[in-house]
Amino acid sequence: MAGTGDGRPTICPTLLYADAKAAIRQLTEAFGFTELAVYESEDGSVVHAELAQGGGVVMLGSKGTGSRFDEAMRDAGPSGAYVVVDDVDAHHRRAVEHGAEILMPPTDQDYGSRDYMARDLEGNVWSFGTYAPGAGA
Repeated sequence: MAGTGDGRPTICPTLLYADAKAAIRQLTEAFGFTELAVYESEDGSVVHAELAQGGGVVMLGSKGTGSRFDEAMRDAGPSGAYVVVDDVDAHHRRAVEHGAEILMPPTDQDYGSRDYMARDLEGNVWSFGTYAPGAGA
């Protein structure tokens, strides 16, 4: 399997938001992400941001910047991402406390995972659970 060999994530979901600053606030406060970097343009829009959760990173920015990626994503719908967390119930409680829209409460799955689903402020679906793809490989 290809990788960086130095522990950096090799796959990073990348999302665009109409209000990237509100998205960063929700992802850090409600979903426990850690802000690694936020770069803003002179007009205050988010050109690029990186948020970490466990061993993964999500990159995001503002819609309407005119960048090539912004143009490519113009007609894209909401996205989905799965994030592995240690304590699903505690993570869920934090999300509820911060007013996140919960689509599915913590649920034990037939394949051995416990997870829940939430929708962010702009319609993207985030699943948080104990299933770690490739962990048994």
